[in-house]
Amino acid sequence: MDNAIPLAPLGGIDDMPVLSGMRKTNLSRPQKAAIIVRFLLNEGAELALAELSDNHQADLTYMMGDMGYIDRETLGDVLMEFAQELESIGLSFPNGISGALSVLQGQISPMTEARLRKEAGVRMIGNPWSRIKELSTQELIEMVDGESIEVSAVLISKLPVDKAAEVLAKLPGDKARRITFAMSMTESITPEAVDRIGLTLACQIEDRPPKAFKTGPEDRLGAILNSASTATRDEVLGSLDEKDAEFADAVRRRIFTYAHIATRVKPLDVPKLTKDIDEGALVTAMAYATEGDFGMSTEFILSNMSGRMADQLREAVTDRGKVKTKEAEAAMSEVTKAVRELVELGEIELVSEDDDEDE
Repeated sequence: MDNAIPLAPLGGIDDMPVLSGMRKTNLSRPQKAAIIVRFLLNEGAELALAELSDNHQADLTYMMGDMGYIDRETLGDVLMEFAQELESIGLSFPNGISGALSVLQGQISPMTEARLRKEAGVRMIGNPWSRIKELSTQELIEMVDGESIEVSAVLISKLPVDKAAEVLAKLPGDKARRITFAMSMTESITPEAVDRIGLTLACQIEDRPPKAFKTGPEDRLGAILNSASTATRDEVLGSLDEKDAEFADAVRRRIFTYAHIATRVKPLDVPKLTKDIDEGALVTAMAYATEGDFGMSTEFILSNMSGRMADQLREAVTDRGKVKTKEAEAAMSEVTKAVRELVELGEIELVSEDDDEDE
């Protein structure tokens, strides 16, 4: 409801403006609020009623249930007063420190935000479950590991279906079975209990110290080595193997080079790939990448396109002749950059190395 009309600037249901000079009726503030809400909903507007307190939401609901009908003249008077009240508002501010921090999120430093939240006792931004759903699969697995089976069952139930399936698939089999069985017992759980569980889990997120980097070191180094020359990449990884083999392996999993095309790109995605790559760069890369893993990727690309286009590329590669290493590195980097861009756009999906190992 990003485009919902906020009601917070007008206060609660009891804070709606009092009409002066109404001729046919003497409506109370709650009645006028109900009229305005009913009119706006009838016109198809989206209202941020959730911003009101629980008591105000309940009062509004009861009032709308008790009211019968009003005449057009009264409706016009109520709407006119409401419009005048809106026009008189020059600027509205969020209610409380929680609302202020939501407005300023990303504008003040993470350290200051964390300190203010802790001092004010604020432990969530908006709906706690929305915050939880944004966590990565690995973060969700770590959260499940620290919770009871019953709480984990509620957590899995609140996740999007695809993410829930991914989390369950990566949990130990016995724990996954116990959680799925516990989900059968969540039918009678109350909304209030689910909200409390969500708030408790969201508190754990807020209690984490702020991080200077949004991604892990293996992701950052992997991205750097993706753009490095083959010699530099091999040298860095070789050095990492000697000092921290586990970290080196994690970095390798984040690297995607021309040599990985044959094993990580799906055959049906090759036409999309070749369509978006500069033909000159592709021909240069192929003219150099003729042996080993590089050669396998070149042949993989040629084997998964139309025969006519493959023949044209082979002819262009022959005409291109010998390619210098520096030119080849730049061309292969352009090819792999195009692959990563298609992945980011959601046009294609790479085969993960974990899938290869399972097979």
